[in-house]
Amino acid sequence: MTEKTSPASGAALAGDPSERPVLRVEGLHHSYGAGTAAVHALRGASFAVRRGELVALKGRSGSGKTTLLHLIGGLDSPQRGRVVLDGTDLSELGESELLALRRDRIGFVFQSFGLIPILTAAENVGVPLRLRRTGFREREERVALLLALVGLAGHAAQRPAELSGGQQQRVAIARALANRPALLLADEPTGQLDAATGLAVMELLRAVVRSEGVTALVATHDPQLLGLADRVLELSDGEVVEG
Repeated sequence: MTEKTSPASGAALAGDPSERPVLRVEGLHHSYGAGTAAVHALRGASFAVRRGELVALKGRSGSGKTTLLHLIGGLDSPQRGRVVLDGTDLSELGESELLALRRDRIGFVFQSFGLIPILTAAENVGVPLRLRRTGFREREERVALLLALVGLAGHAAQRPAELSGGQQQRVAIARALANRPALLLADEPTGQLDAATGLAVMELLRAVVRSEGVTALVATHDPQLLGLADRVLELSDGEVVEG
């Protein structure tokens, strides 16, 4: 569904399409609870991310980073404001359309990896392609390409329990890229890894952003990882500012 733009926003999007932001977050408000007990996670958060950027989102624990990623990913709806992904206003989509958007246009990487224990690495990566009913040959070729991209070509037949934490997160990244998403959302992807492995995973994310042409928004509080991003945004008091 195509967004309805005001003259001002339309002017901002004029020119070379490659320069237009792939993601626009405008005035997001979100609270939990009610009355004096309400917790205001977001208070008018606004920012834009250009196509092909790796953007780090920092903020103290409980600052609302996960809430923000959930709203951007269409896993929850803001109480005010809007999220526009590739010209589509998420607030205008029905549940089935949101489901298709999450499946086809957004890749998710979580701190806990989220792999299916009984499936091999290759089968885990192939799950999004199966949901999209991609043909067998195309699916197998894409899975092999992605496992090679994340350095796990020799581990295709291993199950999650047979892989290290860093290897499991690499499988999760490959799975998130399966359907060639426009946007990759990663919530503390190195939170369960040691410093050296976490740095390697973040360097991998930067590499796949370049090779796959995907845009990435990575929530992290690790100062070592912030230096690998193209840009750093800070979430503070429910608002987003340049870090």
